[in-house]
Amino acid sequence: MSTPTIPRTDTPAATPRLTHARVLRSEWHKLWTVRSTWITVLTATALVLGVGILMGATYTSDGGDSDVDTVVLTLYGSQLGAVALAVLGILVTAGEYATGMIRASLTAVPGRIPVLGAKAAVYTGVVLTLTLVTNLLTFLTAQVLLSDTDQAASLTDHGVLAALAGNAAGITLLGLIALGLGATLRSVPGAIGAFVGGAMILPEVIGMLPYEAMETAVRYFPTQAAGTLGSATPLPGAASPGAALLALLLWAAATLAVPTVLLKRRDV
Repeated sequence: MSTPTIPRTDTPAATPRLTHARVLRSEWHKLWTVRSTWITVLTATALVLGVGILMGATYTSDGGDSDVDTVVLTLYGSQLGAVALAVLGILVTAGEYATGMIRASLTAVPGRIPVLGAKAAVYTGVVLTLTLVTNLLTFLTAQVLLSDTDQAASLTDHGVLAALAGNAAGITLLGLIALGLGATLRSVPGAIGAFVGGAMILPEVIGMLPYEAMETAVRYFPTQAAGTLGSATPLPGAASPGAALLALLLWAAATLAVPTVLLKRRDV
């Protein structure tokens, strides 16, 4: 007598649970597996370090830069580095719309908002760490060349560490503004144009208007506020460091709030 055959039932594999940590890890891998990240990061680092070394090597005490803040002098290249890192922020968001990968990202994370939050968090951690380390390395290297000049300084001098950290925070927040523009406009060229025009050119135009209110308002525009944070000594006519940091935080928050709303209301 034969034994009856019992039908085999395969248990489906459990689907991995979606968590914020996994979304963060996904965005981390996406950031570092594209060539543009390495290009922009290396470009920003090379610009800051290269210009800092050049300033230290060519500086003379009897020149016309003796009244320039030491940290500002050694980190002149950070203005160019900030543009490179702003482009990276735009590529983090608008770049996915250009390639179409954003469809896969939002399908995997139906809530959508965690994707934008993870992109902003990963970008902030990477850029803040990178710029702070680059600033410290650039300052220390330049000071080897400035040791016999009137711009000689050390990390323990009043305001130096705060300015180095403030410069890193300012560049990071500028990059977050660019990231938000990329997520809002969903176009790399459009976001770059909006960032350059709105954050860098518009304040200069407004500052030329013969109105005291305009001159006061310009102090709190992103690039001007970031410049204030990167100086070890108070800049004449600039906002206080605390007010400048608050202004930058509000700019970044407002720029990220727009795509947060649009992600819920617009199709991919």
